[in-house]
Amino acid sequence: MFIEQLALTNYRNYKTLDLSFSPQINVLIGENAQGKTNIMEAIYVLSMAKSHRTSNDRDLIRWDEEYGKIEGSVQRKYGRLPLELIISKKGKKARVNHLEQNRLSLYIGQLNVVMFAPEDLNLVKGSPSVRRRFLDMEIGQISPVYLHDLLTFQKILRQRNAILRDNRGKSNFNDVMFDVYTEQYIQVAVQIIRKRFYFMELLQKWAEPIHQGISRGMESLKVSYGTLKGIESGQTQEEMESVLEQRLLEMRQRELDRGLTLIGPHRDDLHFFVNGYDIQTFGSQGQQRTTALSLKLAEIELVKQEVGESPVLLLDDVLSELDDYRQSHLLNTIQGEVQTFVTTTNIAGIDHETIRQANIFEVNAGSVVNKE
Repeated sequence: MFIEQLALTNYRNYKTLDLSFSPQINVLIGENAQGKTNIMEAIYVLSMAKSHRTSNDRDLIRWDEEYGKIEGSVQRKYGRLPLELIISKKGKKARVNHLEQNRLSLYIGQLNVVMFAPEDLNLVKGSPSVRRRFLDMEIGQISPVYLHDLLTFQKILRQRNAILRDNRGKSNFNDVMFDVYTEQYIQVAVQIIRKRFYFMELLQKWAEPIHQGISRGMESLKVSYGTLKGIESGQTQEEMESVLEQRLLEMRQRELDRGLTLIGPHRDDLHFFVNGYDIQTFGSQGQQRTTALSLKLAEIELVKQEVGESPVLLLDDVLSELDDYRQSHLLNTIQGEVQTFVTTTNIAGIDHETIRQANIFEVNAGSVVNKE
């Protein structure tokens, strides 16, 4: 798949903008704070209906305007697909092929993207919440059911936590609604865990050989999903539910003391091992960056396998963060295979045939000029 055209109205620093893109490589050049990343973000938001930079949708709307709009023409294997997302104080409206979608979960997945930005280099050494967000965003693109389950889980978690807070510190506690929420919590939590296990097994399949290639065959990468002790990938839904139910019973008093649900998918994590060593603790910065790059390239292959088309790749100011070898490996991998958007302040230091054949845009103070 690839984006043929992108139109912005009242988005960030753009009053209006209409761009046509190459199905190969598109490079946005300009100094910092000119609007390059805003274009990348707009593509991401068109895909995911949310930003990777802010949780406040109001930030996406141009100053003093009531709404912002992103329109895109996406070429899929079955034909052209118009997408539209309108962002206002009242919320979001999404249209696919000019038809409004009742739920955003039905909209997400029409355009698949893989974003690689400098903050993604913190995927390995950052907090568990960063890695959970990585899981949720990537699985959500290829599984609308997962998004629905995730929203349901978050709602039940809030309800369960509210009862725990209201009864914090109690030792004798009996609440029928709490038992109902706990039963619902167990069911949907296990559905999320099972989907994450499946995703991680696919990611491992692709990431391991990619990592070996980048490390010149010197390193072997293992990625594992860390969830509740006693829950393993080969178990049935019922077996996992039984383990989680037992652990929640054991944790009941501790949860009451804290007024908080202490175990479940919202506490899970990813673990990375290179040649058997935990690189989150013992790995060098180079190993951590190689792992992050391997995961992103593996995402491309995973989406291609699951969806049947390559996703769009967004490289937001990340090439300058990679050394020449990792940079070349990345560009060699995507050459001719994936529509790619690159932001950079200067292409002089990027010596690669892929960049020399790119469609170049100059971005300056919200003005974009195609240099072709």
